[in-house]
Amino acid sequence: MVTRVPVAHANDTAGSVLERLTGSNYDYAAAIYIVNGGNRLEGIVPLTQLLAAAVETRLGELVKLNPPAVRPETDQEHVASVAIHEQLTAVPVVDAGRKLLGVVPPEALLYVLRREHVEDLHRLAGIAREGTQARHALEAPPSRRARDRLPWLLVGLAGSILATFVVAYFEQALHSRVAIAFFIPGIVYLADAIGTQTETIVVRGLSLSRISFARLIAGELGTGLIIGLTLAALAFVPIWLWFGDIDLAAAVSIALLVAGAVATTVGMFFPWILSRLGRDPAFGSGPIATIVQDVLSLVIYFVTISEFVL
Repeated sequence: MVTRVPVAHANDTAGSVLERLTGSNYDYAAAIYIVNGGNRLEGIVPLTQLLAAAVETRLGELVKLNPPAVRPETDQEHVASVAIHEQLTAVPVVDAGRKLLGVVPPEALLYVLRREHVEDLHRLAGIAREGTQARHALEAPPSRRARDRLPWLLVGLAGSILATFVVAYFEQALHSRVAIAFFIPGIVYLADAIGTQTETIVVRGLSLSRISFARLIAGELGTGLIIGLTLAALAFVPIWLWFGDIDLAAAVSIALLVAGAVATTVGMFFPWILSRLGRDPAFGSGPIATIVQDVLSLVIYFVTISEFVL
């Protein structure tokens, strides 16, 4: 926030305000902030509008009343979001009584947006916060890097063994209907892809949107269902025509629908859970989230096959 900004009263004329601006040194002067006797913010007059007005025009005729403003304790990311949504080049800062304290100028908003963008990219990569831990992950010797990564990959190995057991459990089904095996790679891949998309969209949405996290979750879950339903509908007819088995087509389609909905949940919550447990998501979120989604997708697929085909 900067504090040296031009202020005026609604009864001041454009000519008198422009005269005061000449020779004055302001931190930000692209707008005139209209205040009352108690320095309470009432409105804003852009400098371009002031320059275009006749000298005898009173600022009360030009003012945009009740402009959006933030408090000193407002999170900087929210301040930048206010500027974007309200189309402000600078955001006024007021106290509880709406007394003008200063403004957040454009260069500060750009800095905040860049910092938040970098932070969100790091979060997407699984780096919870910038610091020595994140740098050591890149600069440590190979033995240290392997020591940091291997425990999570061992968990992934255990999960892959579990996935093998899931497939082995349905060995008889695979022998009886070889066509069942054809769809395993597609089911697993699409579920993983949906989960990855969800993580990307949610991270970006949290940085750019002011809607509540609960609404964001509900919206993404709904999106997962729509995506799963669309993929299921597109897959149903080709499978039915190619294999001549409507039950197999229905089972694959239902598995796609359910796996797609489950994938959104895994993509939203798994990195968050690791972070809440105090573990660095950079090492664990990828291997564990992937194998969890793979196992769940296999279970969903084979359970659906068992109900509709076998």
